[in-house]
Amino acid sequence: MIPLIVVRPEPGATATLQAARTLGMQAQAHPIFVVRPIPWTPVAREEIDAVILGSANAIRHGGPALEDLRGLPAYCVGQTTATIAQAAGFTIAGIGTGGLQNVLNALAPEHRRLLRLAGVTHVPLVLPPGATMTTREVYASVPTPLATPLAQALRTPVVVMLHSGEAADHLAALCAEHDIDRARIALAVIGPRVARMAGAGWARIENAEIPSDTALLALAREMCQDLPGVAENPK
Repeated sequence: MIPLIVVRPEPGATATLQAARTLGMQAQAHPIFVVRPIPWTPVAREEIDAVILGSANAIRHGGPALEDLRGLPAYCVGQTTATIAQAAGFTIAGIGTGGLQNVLNALAPEHRRLLRLAGVTHVPLVLPPGATMTTREVYASVPTPLATPLAQALRTPVVVMLHSGEAADHLAALCAEHDIDRARIALAVIGPRVARMAGAGWARIENAEIPSDTALLALAREMCQDLPGVAENPK
């Protein structure tokens, strides 16, 4: 079985690593980003009907300004984010299964003034009629240099899991900077946007059936059972 490389930031990297090893995979975690909190201007609680959370990092790094928001309804991109938000005192109003846009499509009628707590880099969203949204960037994912253990791993046939377009872009840049042959590296990606940002020349690029950690890990496991072949177009 081909080794799996997990490059997402902590604590997600360790969680994915443990899940992969439970499935019997030869997995290594080599994060290529570090998540840092950034200052942000709070929004008065009385001006908000609900909070939109596209990542658990918004709760982990939101800081003391979250105190005044606790108890508000929260719409979360997935179960992990919902679990952390609930533990932090938010009331879970909705949990997505296919991305944050699907969460917005199921807003309760009384939730029309939204506060989105996000990272510096975040995907655009289309609001339902009558809804407004204020966005506050509360954390940043800072790219890191290529560590020697990851450089060594990438020079052998491996599958790399990519959870974001930013990770795809940074991985491609690291490979170019250090003259690493992409043709040895297969990519399991969480969606078509990530595949596009990764570019061409990889051994394989495959999209998860749905944009979720569970689906992405299942895809990566399948890919690890085969040696990378010639470069293919993303599905």
